[in-house]
Amino acid sequence: MDAAAGLCAGCRHGRVIVSARGSTFWLCALGASDPRFPKYPRLPVVRCAGFTRRDDDEDDHRPSPPSR
Repeated sequence: MDAAAGLCAGCRHGRVIVSARGSTFWLCALGASDPRFPKYPRLPVVRCAGFTRRDDDEDDHRPSPPSR
């Protein structure tokens, strides 16, 4: 778990995004459909109404390929 990300690292909605320049960001999937949640939250997230613990059998938050 990435302590610098806070809750996002253990949330089923959190995804790591790596830019073409190698910068790493945390994307909140809830931000795409609910305006209460920022697409890229300020880290570390210590409180979140949308937090849902990631199941052990779920895919981990591997970085997505860089966008082009």
